[in-house]
Amino acid sequence: MNGSLWNGSLWLAWRQQRVLIGIGAAVLAAAAAIAAFSRSDMLDALHSGLFDHCGTGPLYCTRPDTGAPLLLDTDALKYLGTLNIALPILIGVFWGAPLLGRDRELGTHHMVLTQGISRGQWFASRVALAAATTVAVSGLLAGVFAWWWRPAADRSYGLFWYENAALSGSGPRVVAAALFGLAAGTLLGLLARRVLPAMGLTLLVTGAITLLLEWTHRTRLLVSPHTYVSAGSAPKPPMGEKWSTGHYGLITASGRQDNVLNCPFPSGAQLSECMAQRGYVARFYEANPAGDYWAFQWTDTAVLGGLALVLTAVTVLLLRRRV
Repeated sequence: MNGSLWNGSLWLAWRQQRVLIGIGAAVLAAAAAIAAFSRSDMLDALHSGLFDHCGTGPLYCTRPDTGAPLLLDTDALKYLGTLNIALPILIGVFWGAPLLGRDRELGTHHMVLTQGISRGQWFASRVALAAATTVAVSGLLAGVFAWWWRPAADRSYGLFWYENAALSGSGPRVVAAALFGLAAGTLLGLLARRVLPAMGLTLLVTGAITLLLEWTHRTRLLVSPHTYVSAGSAPKPPMGEKWSTGHYGLITASGRQDNVLNCPFPSGAQLSECMAQRGYVARFYEANPAGDYWAFQWTDTAVLGGLALVLTAVTVLLLRRRV
């Protein structure tokens, strides 16, 4: 082994990671094949005319003859979204934690560093190869999901943008999340010195961050909802593709928001009379419009990408002390 990048550290990184790269390629190929088959069935169902009377909105579309709900089979699509959500955990535990941790545990990095390869080359070759593969696999999986999802996106018979499988299992946040998992596992592998404890810690950290971001979606902590106001004399416009917070009610002239049960009528003369008697001038509800899909996406991408950069920087700073 000489000190050149390809013949030295990068070649060794490829030797150590080629099985994981192969697994990633196999998962991607399987997902693409299943997506192509299932999407073809989805398009056949849509072209059959059975769904032509269905509109957008969260309410189920029904069969004209029996009244039973009409739904496309999106289970496999949701499984792919779930896989994409789990990527930071899987990559962090099985790729990131052993990336430096295995050499540290076995002591093989000492032999590598005596062959004219610097710490920087040893680190960069492993992380660069893993990061490039992570970006490629996660980006393509997110792309497969988006392509598969498009015919059924935001339809009563399909999958809405705010469902977990779509909101967290598609778009650029999938790539940022995967890189975060890799960075977290790499740092914990360096710190823990042993692979199994590093894998356990990585599972806890990446799992906690994944659940935390799901919680911020539900609570709208990072992307605020819009407030929609309407008069009580006419029915509210349909919710359509909006993601309701479940917060709605009545507004006084001073702007105070009260419970909708103070005037429990859907619309019309009874509601108008009740609102006038109690001093309400309008009713409201809070929701995120479909365009906020990208607000959630870029917010998550910034958070997860920022964490990945910070964790990688910490790993670089600790490298001289720990290796």
